[in-house]
Amino acid sequence: MTRSVEKRKPPTPGLDALPATDAEGRHLAVIEAKAGSRNKYKYDPHLQALVLHKALPLGTSFPYCFGFVPSTLGEDGDPLDVLVFMDEAAEPGTVVPCRLVGIIEAQQTKDGRTMRNDRLLAVADGSHRYRECRRLADIDAGVLDEIERFFEFYNAQRGTAFEPLRRAGRKAAERAVEAGRHARQKA
Repeated sequence: MTRSVEKRKPPTPGLDALPATDAEGRHLAVIEAKAGSRNKYKYDPHLQALVLHKALPLGTSFPYCFGFVPSTLGEDGDPLDVLVFMDEAAEPGTVVPCRLVGIIEAQQTKDGRTMRNDRLLAVADGSHRYRECRRLADIDAGVLDEIERFFEFYNAQRGTAFEPLRRAGRKAAERAVEAGRHARQKA
C-alpha cells in the first residue's frame, strides 16, 4: 500500500512573522507558557496556531510568562526565548510589548550536540509591579538563580542539559535580538 505524502506550501505569515519591535520601539514577546501553568505551547507556522508542546511534572510550573521574540532565529532553530516579568499572567498567544532588561546566556546539550540557547529577560510595558525594573541589576540575584534552576530542570525533563554561562544587561540582550533578526532574514 502506498501512502501519498502531503506537500505543504509555505505558510502564510503568522505570529512568528510579527516584527520584533513595534512602531514605538518596544520589543514584542509572544507568550507560549503562562506564569503558574504546567503547559508549554509551541507556535507551529504551518498550522498558524499554538500547539501543546509539553506539560511539566506535577508540582512544577512556569515562574513567569515565557515565550519568543517574533522575526528572530536562535542557534537552536527557534525564535529567541524570552521570559517576561508582568503583573498578571498572560494567556498563550498574547503579544506583549515589553522592554529588555537583560539576558541569561546559556548553552544546551542534547544527543552530544551543544548549542547556544539564551533566555532574554524583559518587563511588560505598563507593568506596575516591575515599572522600576530597567536593568538586570534591578532583578534580585536570588530570583535570577531560581530562574536558571528552573530552566535547568525544565530542559532536563526533555533529556537536555542546560548550562547558564553568564548574565548580561540590556545592551547584550539587544545585540542578541539584532543577531536573531539578522539570522531570521538570512534563513
